[in-house]
Amino acid sequence: MLRFIILFAALAGLAFPTQVIADPADVNAAARGVVRVVIIGTDGTAVFPVSHGTGFAVTSTRIVTNAHVIRDAVVDDTLQIAIVPSEGDETAFARIVSINTKKDLALLEVTGPLRLPPLTISGDTASDSAEVTSVGYPMNVDRAQGLDIEDIFRSQPPVKSRGFLSGRRPSRQFDTILHTAPIARGNSGGPLLDGCGRVLGVNSFGADSGNSDAEFFFAVSTKELIPFLKANGVPARISAEPCRSLNDLDDAERERIEREQASVRAEMAERTEAQRIKRDRMQLEAEMEVQEDRENAMAIAAVLLLLAAGAGTIAWQAKTGAANDVTARERKLIIAGSLSVLALVGSLAMWFTRPGIDAIDRKVNAAMADAEDITATTPGSITSSNSGTLVCTLQADRSRITGTPDGTVEFDWAEDGCVNTRTQYGFNAGSWSRVFVPNQEDAVSVNLYNPDTKTFRTDRYLLSRNAMSTTREARGKYTPPKCDTDGAASKLGDMQGAVIALLPDAPNERLVYSCAVRD
Repeated sequence: MLRFIILFAALAGLAFPTQVIADPADVNAAARGVVRVVIIGTDGTAVFPVSHGTGFAVTSTRIVTNAHVIRDAVVDDTLQIAIVPSEGDETAFARIVSINTKKDLALLEVTGPLRLPPLTISGDTASDSAEVTSVGYPMNVDRAQGLDIEDIFRSQPPVKSRGFLSGRRPSRQFDTILHTAPIARGNSGGPLLDGCGRVLGVNSFGADSGNSDAEFFFAVSTKELIPFLKANGVPARISAEPCRSLNDLDDAERERIEREQASVRAEMAERTEAQRIKRDRMQLEAEMEVQEDRENAMAIAAVLLLLAAGAGTIAWQAKTGAANDVTARERKLIIAGSLSVLALVGSLAMWFTRPGIDAIDRKVNAAMADAEDITATTPGSITSSNSGTLVCTLQADRSRITGTPDGTVEFDWAEDGCVNTRTQYGFNAGSWSRVFVPNQEDAVSVNLYNPDTKTFRTDRYLLSRNAMSTTREARGKYTPPKCDTDGAASKLGDMQGAVIALLPDAPNERLVYSCAVRD
């Protein structure tokens, strides 16, 4: 019965795959690029809002919103479009780049110094019932908070609401996504995000349900958005990789490591068994060879002993024989005696120098060493060097991709952790790493390289402006040592600890590359 339940659960997991729950960190990271789009007018001295909606950055200066959000500014050229970011106090104006009323899409460009972190657009079609998040500035929340005109022009975090996808369907002459993540007036033009914080659509309108709140809502799908951006030459970030949670990724990585370790153990066991069989065979061959050498030595010793005895007998006879020819007997005695002594010495030498039992082990060890030397010099059996020019290929199945990363990365690695002869990596707790805190982007990257497995990894943390300010301050307190400095790796490893301690527990994006030394 238990076996049946386990099998049923496994089949259910295949039939109904686990949906990725929206990660708050990814939604918050995407929200950094969501803005309030305010249509403003003037009565000579005072500035007043006419209407407002939501938009989101697709480049640092280009913003997508709904066409109906800026309709008043289109028909009345005395009105202006203000962009209020979710962070900071850099409110700016924007101009209309393109508008498509049939698709309810508009593209704006910031005319001031304001720079925004762009969102990534999903090129993957999310399945029904997947969790999604609407991000924007609903007017009913503003009214509930009693916000006035000054509050509307002050940066505030957008409102986030969760729901689920209910399907795709064409409506009002364009392709839409039906979902249940609540939106209201003011949300129009804001992004509908997947679990990795990527844009699935542009929120546009809700279903009419009389006097009650709408329960279903519509977003202009990326099927309309992506061609609109391409038609206007916008180099948007588009990712078609499936959305995966870091927990699932970590579980898969642990399973992969366990499989590799099991494979290594099995290979070692197989190699050990092969070595045992080889040693047993060599042992038998050595025993036979040594036994044959012993028998040959003993036989030669016996023959020499008989020769010594025979020659000794002749010498004795020459010494004790009749004295008819003294000269002849003396010559015979010398020759026979010398031959007897030499044969006896040779016999004793062969007997005492015959191979012993310990010769078997020596022969086996020498044969095994020769076999290992041959294996070590066989092409393909030499372990490649850990230094040199590395070409690293992205492993999508081991990565959590939320942006548009490079498919390959190339760099020169030295044994002391120096990259491209100028960038020192820090070494701490058995790991090589380098922390990058840019001034022009609100993201921190931690690059890690494992020379043993030739694995290169980049963890990217998308931080708020305040968090980036704190991180930049910590980074500004140290200067990385140069590659040729004594103890550079350990010193940098300690220095980077202050920055790493400020980062969240998990990155928003993890890119894993498998590296190989270029031939």
